[in-house]
Amino acid sequence: MIMSHVEEFLSPAEEQEIIEAIIQAEKNTSGEIRVHIEATAKIDHFSRAQQLFHLLKMDNTKDANGVLIYVAVDDKKFVIYGDTGIDNVVPKGFWDSTKDVIATHFKQGKFKLGITEGILRAGKELEDHFPWNHNDTNELSDAISKG
Repeated sequence: MIMSHVEEFLSPAEEQEIIEAIIQAEKNTSGEIRVHIEATAKIDHFSRAQQLFHLLKMDNTKDANGVLIYVAVDDKKFVIYGDTGIDNVVPKGFWDSTKDVIATHFKQGKFKLGITEGILRAGKELEDHFPWNHNDTNELSDAISKG
């Protein structure tokens, strides 16, 4: 059986490390971070990220502070997409600088590192603006979703 590029993109151990990074990043914030990986997008990547954001119910967080890292493996494209709540408060240039960090690792073939760095940066930013409080629940799954 030929494995799809999506399955080959990250090893099970790397996927586990990404999930650990999400758990770590969400520990001190009410924000939610998800990673979605698929082979290719049939529409432009930003629109696809928006669509997935909705399909994964990431637009249902009470503070509109979800962040999606979307990767289209075969297209060699990724999008980091933040909901309006976080988008309104992050410093100017935050998304671009985070995108650059991820892209630098991706260019070297270090996909897990790129994704975990992106997650931890987003988590730090979420923590600054949406600190965790004891009433918070993990509103969304930490698992990597795949298309």
